Amino acid sequence: MEIIMAIKQLSVFVENIEGSLATITDALAEENIDIRAMCVADTQEFGIVRMIVDDAPSAKQKLADKNLFLSVTEVVGVAVDDEPGGLAKAVRLLADNGINLDYMYAFISVSKKYAYVVLRVDDNDAAEKLLSSKGFKIMTDDDVKKM
Repeated sequence: MEIIMAIKQLSVFVENIEGSLATITDALAEENIDIRAMCVADTQEFGIVRMIVDDAPSAKQKLADKNLFLSVTEVVGVAVDDEPGGLAKAVRLLADNGINLDYMYAFISVSKKYAYVVLRVDDNDAAEKLLSSKGFKIMTDDDVKKM
């Protein structure tokens, strides 16, 4: 039986003030950590910076050393056909099988064949098994390092 592993997402909680994002990106640059995917959600006073990086343990330590509040969450990384409807197939498959999609965002990619997306779902194992069984490539932390 194939064991599928979710990828690690860093969520950094910051005040919505000038320079907050620069503090995060500077810290990662100092450690030569590559950001492969990023999503920033904000409110009037605070924001959440969600990231997939090529070295999550080092990034977590570096950001914690800067006294930033963060958490690590496992999410599903999936390759979808880079064509109209490619993402719709994956999202429809999850919906038709009762797997709730909380949020998603895209990876940086140079592939012309696939687009890569990060999915936060209510059941990673079920989503990975379902998508994999229908031919979708599920990403691992090693895949992220190779991008």
